[in-house]
Amino acid sequence: MAAKKALVAAVAVCLGATALAGCGSDDGKDADKAFGGKSPDQIAADAVKATREAKSVRVEGTARQPTGNEIGLNFHVDEQDHCTGTITGQGAKAEVLQLGQQVYVRGDQKFWQNSLQGQPGTQQKVQQLQGKWVKSQPNQAGTEGVCDKQAFLAALDSDKSERKGLTKGETTEIDGKDALALVKKQSNGEKTTMYVATEGEPYILKAVTEGGKQPGEVTFSDYNEKVEAKQPPADQVVDPGAAKTSG
Repeated sequence: MAAKKALVAAVAVCLGATALAGCGSDDGKDADKAFGGKSPDQIAADAVKATREAKSVRVEGTARQPTGNEIGLNFHVDEQDHCTGTITGQGAKAEVLQLGQQVYVRGDQKFWQNSLQGQPGTQQKVQQLQGKWVKSQPNQAGTEGVCDKQAFLAALDSDKSERKGLTKGETTEIDGKDALALVKKQSNGEKTTMYVATEGEPYILKAVTEGGKQPGEVTFSDYNEKVEAKQPPADQVVDPGAAKTSG
């Protein structure tokens, strides 16, 4: 599924290059109390660890590819391979549902047109699949790295060097929670910001990349909340092998 794989790749870039760094001013006095005087680098390391260890998390974000195409996602995923969410890109939208090793994808017409482009009988297949929950496997659905919580969040810790040389920014509010901004500016003009919760677990609440080739924004919420993944009605499920073309 080309559209989904492109989305996963772009968000992985956004997380890998964004959520490990930050931006803001150097006024972190209020946060010194919350984090016991820890350095920005140590706060970032603690934030990545806490986020990866959470039982579940909602990840919502957008990223712009070098081609100008904007892609987005909104997923709630846990450690038990339960996942619900939506992906958008190239004018298309699809819902994704995972229960254990079974994945279901329900895409609109544009989604299936993008995904099946170039295959024989594309239009007939599109008509048969759009609006239905299509059965797939995790390694076939293009959702690997998204609906696999640990694999998806592994991007947060893929390059520890990106957590070096951060500065403390100001404290602000993200979705009603106080957060400290951590700051890093790249020589290429790219600026990235990671916002870390100052109360309770030091979860990452938001990450933003500005400038550079792939600006984007990702928010993290609904930590440790139950993922409402339910089996879709049987009459709304189709096997992709059932999509056939007439001779």
